Amino acid sequence: MPAHSPADVLVELEEAVAACPPERCGRVLAGLVNLLATSHGRSQPLLADMVDGVLLHLTGRVTPAVLVQLGQRLAMLDVAPHGTLRRLASHESPEVAFAVLLKSQALSAADLEAVANSCGERHRLAIAARPTVEAAVAEALVKSGSRAVVLALIGNAGAQFSDAAYAALVEMGAADDELAKALALRPDTPDLVVRRLLSPARGQTVAPPAKAPCATAYADARPEIVALNRVGKLNDSTVNRFAIRGETANLFAALSVLSGAPTKIIEHVMADEDCEGLVMACRASRLNWPTTLAILSNRGGLRLSFAERQRAQQIYETHLLSTSQWQVRWGDIAAKLEG
Repeated sequence: MPAHSPADVLVELEEAVAACPPERCGRVLAGLVNLLATSHGRSQPLLADMVDGVLLHLTGRVTPAVLVQLGQRLAMLDVAPHGTLRRLASHESPEVAFAVLLKSQALSAADLEAVANSCGERHRLAIAARPTVEAAVAEALVKSGSRAVVLALIGNAGAQFSDAAYAALVEMGAADDELAKALALRPDTPDLVVRRLLSPARGQTVAPPAKAPCATAYADARPEIVALNRVGKLNDSTVNRFAIRGETANLFAALSVLSGAPTKIIEHVMADEDCEGLVMACRASRLNWPTTLAILSNRGGLRLSFAERQRAQQIYETHLLSTSQWQVRWGDIAAKLEG
């Protein structure tokens, strides 16, 4: 029997695929993926390379729904046919690309960069949500300029940022308070970057030291705070904004109204070097941890150290919300102040 060259085999394959009904192509494709999924050991990379060409031909003959299923299967494999994987990752349909971009560990950083540079926002959002995003990939995502992608990336604890990415984020944060706040509150953001985010030279509003407002400021702020609370709008978003912008009268009044403590007590816990009283006041106000951290980070114009943030979060998470507990605490403080 005469030997067939690889080129002859490829021609025969193309002819066979062209004549094969789509339904049968789908079954063949599923069979090849099952073969890959059940193979183990040293033969798996070789097998992946061998079936890659066949899979590439078959992907052009099946429906998008089949491609979605293919992507979901291949995304779970540590060793996968690289050409097919890249085609799915860059597919024009985000539904086809999603599972591969989000989960596949067989895609290289270069593959992900290529998708980030050439595909749309939904592709980039999938990459930004990966358990780990390498610095080069994150830089490509940041350069895309998409606000939604950048916010998703900042919110991903597994994302790594290069110096160039941080520089671009600071530029974006100069015109976007929410983005600047998210980056400043990210635990591993370097202190130098935080200082640049909050620098007046960059157009940012720096929270001044949280000195107690005067009586007139309280009198002006409290009616609006009470009104916001009455209609359910004195929430985390509102209080967070007070903290970030340094609106101390509004912030102190909001904590007083939400926690039920006199403003004199709020003044004391805001000025106290020990954060426990302020954390308890935030818990009694039913504020979430990001808002509590924003208040702690902006009450004196200084950023908490990593150890201080850890201790504050431990206090927040271990102190169950208890109005009576907080009332006892501020009652003790009031007694000390009067004494």
